[in-house]
Amino acid sequence: MARTLLLLRHAKSDYPAGVADHDRPLATRGRREAGLAGDWLRARPDAVDAVLCSTAARTRQTLERTGIDAPARFLDALYDATPGAVIDEINRVPTRFDSEIRTLLVIGHEPAMSSVALGLADHTRSDTAAIERIAMKFPTSAIAELHTDLAWDELALGGAVLVDFHVPR
Repeated sequence: MARTLLLLRHAKSDYPAGVADHDRPLATRGRREAGLAGDWLRARPDAVDAVLCSTAARTRQTLERTGIDAPARFLDALYDATPGAVIDEINRVPTRFDSEIRTLLVIGHEPAMSSVALGLADHTRSDTAAIERIAMKFPTSAIAELHTDLAWDELALGGAVLVDFHVPR
């Protein structure tokens, strides 16, 4: 079965004085751009079936502003995560949801999102321009789209095809 993995970096956050990094909210620009990311995600032919989201305030608010209505799991492991930790959480998808997940949205942070996208991408079959853009910068609200025929618990480095990189502005 074909699967789609969408990696979304949280929208632009604010830096209020005295607020811990984990608790930083979205900035005004971030609220707008999270909505634009949601517009793009909802316009796709395949709806998002499930979401893995960091527990940080800015990732939760990003998800809320996208308008995506899918079962979500909020994971501490996605906050300040290594790329390997993100892939481990993706591999656990079959144990986290009761239904078959064809399209998975992961909302996290940099530098993990770019590293996961580039690491999972089979560079011989992926969109070269998308790879180059991600390698240069994975800005806030950006979304990497990868396709794979592997089961979530089998997905590993080089196991997907990067087909798109969208930066909603």
